[in-house]
Amino acid sequence: MMPFKEEKEAKKENFRKYLESSGVLDALTKVLVALYEQNDKPSSALEFVQQKLGGPSAFDYEKLQAEMSELQRKYEQLLAAHQETCKELEEIKNSRDLASLSTKETTDAEVQKEIL
Repeated sequence: MMPFKEEKEAKKENFRKYLESSGVLDALTKVLVALYEQNDKPSSALEFVQQKLGGPSAFDYEKLQAEMSELQRKYEQLLAAHQETCKELEEIKNSRDLASLSTKETTDAEVQKEIL
């Protein structure tokens, strides 16, 4: 049972070292000190921490979500229009090929009449 406990402690220590070396502990400490030093505590400590760490506020997040939804809707409209245009282009090509083939057959028939 002892090796399991030591292994668990070693994992914790490694993780702590990782957080320290990557600057996470320092950043969190600075944010928590700033929160502590606030005379008027914010209504949402979590939002304060997120904002200090560079994340969007709840309002900004909602605004970005709305913008993303609008852009997704526009993308779907443009994609549908593009697909319709491609379909029309293919139909024009096919009708042109048929007209060209029909003209060639008529010309070939006229040439054969002249030969005879």
